Amino acid sequence: MSSSSIVTLEDVSFAYGGQPAVQNVSLAVEEGDFLGLIGPNGSGKTTLLHLMLGLHSPDSGSIELFGQPVDEFDHGEWIGYVSQQSTQKSSTMPVTVREVVTMGRFAHAGHSRLTDRDREAVVDALETVGIAELADRRINQLSGGQRQRAYIARALASDTKLLALDEPTVGVDAESRDAFYQLLDSLNEDGITIILIEHDIGVVTDRANRIACVNKELYHHGDTESFVESDALEEAYGSSGRVVHHHH
Repeated sequence: MSSSSIVTLEDVSFAYGGQPAVQNVSLAVEEGDFLGLIGPNGSGKTTLLHLMLGLHSPDSGSIELFGQPVDEFDHGEWIGYVSQQSTQKSSTMPVTVREVVTMGRFAHAGHSRLTDRDREAVVDALETVGIAELADRRINQLSGGQRQRAYIARALASDTKLLALDEPTVGVDAESRDAFYQLLDSLNEDGITIILIEHDIGVVTDRANRIACVNKELYHHGDTESFVESDALEEAYGSSGRVVHHHH
């Protein structure tokens, strides 16, 4: 494994009740990658992401996270995970944006009180994602796009090294979605490794520098250019594979 690998999977398989969800997948996510994880509905994308983050244990194969076996990894503050469910649940939470983002500092504060440094990190994170003026608003009063920014700010406040997002722009209008992806580009340029599940393949090929295309098995893992030129999309999606655009 290279010293810069964030996630490494070797021949990983996982099944739900005997139904294979991920089969014999090997890939590595390197430091600084912006990996687009794509595949048709039911292809195992979310399961694969959960395996990468240690939320599921593989039935076979091995996974390392930041160079450690994933089941021994204990630096949760290095990972920011934003799922569709997290933002849907937040629509009923009676907490402010500042309180949500402050949760990202708890791993650093431990049982101690928050320090000035912790509070500065929260302010910096809110400013980075462009919602400082919403700090005292209830999270359930925000739009879907604003809530996503709040959850990314929470990850940034914890000094995250890996940002994992599962279809983060579902229910977000086109203008907000474009601004959201510009934010991800900026964070990636600042050195944060990103893994993105997104159903819009055109968005992925425009933004990501690496593509993993799955349908239980891995059909492609490599740079975006080689993916666009390959037959992986047609092989993974069958006849429903869509034309991709690519602006790198």
